[in-house]
Amino acid sequence: MKVLILAGGYGTRISEETGIRPKPMVEVGEKPILWHIMKHYSSYGFNEFVILCGYKGNCIKEYFANYFVRQSSVTFDLANNSMEIINSDVENWKVTCLDTGDGTLTGGRIKRAQEVVGNEPFMLTYGDGVSDVDIKALVESHKESGRACTMTAVQPDGRFGALEFDDKDQLTAFKEKPQGEVGWINGGFFVCQPEVFDEIKDGDRTIFERAPLEKLASSGQVNSYKHDGFWKCMDTLADKQALTKMWESGEAKWKTW
Repeated sequence: MKVLILAGGYGTRISEETGIRPKPMVEVGEKPILWHIMKHYSSYGFNEFVILCGYKGNCIKEYFANYFVRQSSVTFDLANNSMEIINSDVENWKVTCLDTGDGTLTGGRIKRAQEVVGNEPFMLTYGDGVSDVDIKALVESHKESGRACTMTAVQPDGRFGALEFDDKDQLTAFKEKPQGEVGWINGGFFVCQPEVFDEIKDGDRTIFERAPLEKLASSGQVNSYKHDGFWKCMDTLADKQALTKMWESGEAKWKTW
């Protein structure tokens, strides 16, 4: 199953960092947050990634183009213009960097990956959020539900859209960033059937979290996987600093590898 990662937004709330690189390439402990997300999926055996690039996407391409050498011990024979790899510590990843347009919205980016994904289930998450969510249990929950989409629900301290459930934990409504008290929210880490692509009907201007998810939720096609463990989105510079402090102190709860 391929893992799609949304990595094309402008990241305006952390503009101190995103003036020169896309938000998923902002570093936490000398590694891009994108790397941390991929390491988490990889720890559960998912190693095929489709990075949905947009704003400053070349930064992501260049990172992976040079990744093998960066992770290896190398001897350069300058006289003969040759290079010998002494040893390497490289993950078993296959990474597709897919250009989806600078101004394309989340649904449009996902729709552009349809040809790459094909008629198969896929996973999807945001390129700025880390978690210790159990990916294996998430996938099992999705399979058992028989629904088109599974969304990981989390409970942070606010600022995000809220999810509503009935007494059987069935998702009944998705409200994007409502005012007032926030309970369970969309934490990313989706599992989707290929028919989810069919709900993205307005091309590049489609916001996935609005019409597509709202329609799926109202028709009972969104399964909720409630995660009460660690989850944090790197939305601001303060968030980045908090995550870096956790990593450097050895208290990074999202480190599952």
